[in-house]
Amino acid sequence: MLGLTTAACLLLLRANAADNYKIDPAHTSIGFSVRHMGVSNVKGHFDEFVGTIALDNGVIKEASGTIQVKSVNTGIQQRDNHLRTAEFFDAAKYPVITFKTKRVEQSGDQTLLVADFAMHGVTKELHLPVTLSGPVKDPQGNTRIGLEAKTTLNRKDYGIQFNAAMETGGLLVGEEVARDINAEAIKQAAGATGNR
Repeated sequence: MLGLTTAACLLLLRANAADNYKIDPAHTSIGFSVRHMGVSNVKGHFDEFVGTIALDNGVIKEASGTIQVKSVNTGIQQRDNHLRTAEFFDAAKYPVITFKTKRVEQSGDQTLLVADFAMHGVTKELHLPVTLSGPVKDPQGNTRIGLEAKTTLNRKDYGIQFNAAMETGGLLVGEEVARDINAEAIKQAAGATGNR
């Protein structure tokens, strides 16, 4: 009887234990795209970020991440400096963008992360559809997973209001921002704590 009870407890503990993964910045990109003058898309990304993903039986249980706003990079220093000012991100006042899941919804192969997304001093609920790949073993023996996600948001919802009307009509900078995440994460040893 004692043996059965012990076995049941071990199975319960195993069922409740999540596999924790830490984002690998060297193989992860967090990009964005914004319409410029109505004729092209300006693309950029962030260079500094951390994040964690917890899996339970191969399904995402929770995910969180933090982006350093000062690391915005569109390839043009003058534009990046402007994006860091109070007219856009205001990196001095709001140095980070954060994402933390509130719940995960599963529908067939589709996973939807429902999270608190905070940017520019505003927190809103964000619904992020994601595709999970793996796990696989890398040449060093680490276990890796991949995560891909695309979504759009309106920057005005987060208080980023800057714009200018053009003589020909339309606006200098689009309000809708497309976000594109391609991430790899490495499984952490049991008991290890990743950045959240």
